[in-house]
Amino acid sequence: MRLQPTTLRTDRKSTDTSKTVGLTVFPREEFDARVAACKQRMREMELDVLFITDPANMHYLTGYDGWSFYVPQCVVVALDEAEPIWIGRGIDAPGVPVTTYLKPENVYSYLDSYVHKDDCHPMDYIADVLIQRGFSDKTIGVEMDSFYFTAACYKLMEYWMPDATLRDCKFLVNWQRLIKSEKEITLMRQAGEIMDRVMTAALDNIAPGVRQCDLAALIRQVQVEGTDEFGGDFPAIEPMLPSGVHTSIPHLYWTDQPFKAGELTVMELAAARHHYHCPMARTVFLGDPPPKHLNEFAKVAEEGIEASLAVVKEGIQAEDMETAFRETLAKYGYVKASRMGYSTGLNFPPDWGEHTVSIRPGDKTVLRENMTFHMIPGLWGDDLGLEISQTFRVTKNGYEPFGTIPRKLFVKS
Repeated sequence: MRLQPTTLRTDRKSTDTSKTVGLTVFPREEFDARVAACKQRMREMELDVLFITDPANMHYLTGYDGWSFYVPQCVVVALDEAEPIWIGRGIDAPGVPVTTYLKPENVYSYLDSYVHKDDCHPMDYIADVLIQRGFSDKTIGVEMDSFYFTAACYKLMEYWMPDATLRDCKFLVNWQRLIKSEKEITLMRQAGEIMDRVMTAALDNIAPGVRQCDLAALIRQVQVEGTDEFGGDFPAIEPMLPSGVHTSIPHLYWTDQPFKAGELTVMELAAARHHYHCPMARTVFLGDPPPKHLNEFAKVAEEGIEASLAVVKEGIQAEDMETAFRETLAKYGYVKASRMGYSTGLNFPPDWGEHTVSIRPGDKTVLRENMTFHMIPGLWGDDLGLEISQTFRVTKNGYEPFGTIPRKLFVKS
């Protein structure tokens, strides 16, 4: 069975004017506040310079936006510089004035002859810029655990800047991103509206005989299509749609096989608005009634996530959410070893998590208003798995959910 794409419309109205030339999604004042907070943390860590390679952190500090993170690029923040510096590939440099507020004198680009060569490396050029700007003997914080800061980049920085002190900045900017501004919360609410459409389309169209790849194609269309008022973005992770016995294994994609009656499917999806994410997981069984053991499994998951959400408010610790879930599982004789969630928001591939707070034992991070999390207490057995999740904003006395799809096992006859 093949799914038909949704009809393209020409009557949609968009109120989004943020991506015209020379404009960013956020006002300059918000970027200035972010850079100032970053510099304050640098002083506390005794860093003179911050070398940023994570595209989400580059975006957060400058607005830079482009699929250029597969080659070395960076944003440099220095205590003695009024404005950050962007360094990247020459063909990507025209994207800087389109998406950022940076002045031309703070934009540097290397020739394409540096790209994917054995006898030279973009870091050769980048290091030369850092030396020219007077950073050769400074203490430089680098993102040692970033997906985008390679061992080659680190070794070349050491080689070209022997008088510099390179130190791990330990997710400095990621932690700055933890508490969202009102504009960021608005984008996540909008992502939640798109997510409702995405999950509704997935639940409405999954059926025996439909190929998994066709459902994935429809999901991706709705993710980008967005709503009548605003469009969507590409999420940091592709649709995950394990079906049948594969539901016992998290993080699997779709195949070209059809969905089958009598089988379970986990849908771990997301929607994004200007890279701000609303992930959501739901599980559906094709057939009615579902097996008794599946109903019992779902009851545990449903009760557990509601217990965890019930304790959310400003002032609790991250581990308190996990404790509520674990105590619910214990009543039914279940144990879960993996974490049950994490902070989320702005991100680029390959992950929509912020790499800071985790909902698990031992994480004593105190929740504050406008922190945002994806609570996903997945349960996986030997031959089946079940995921029901919720993305939410912490409020003073509770939480605000992003997305309104009921938190339950869905059954389609």
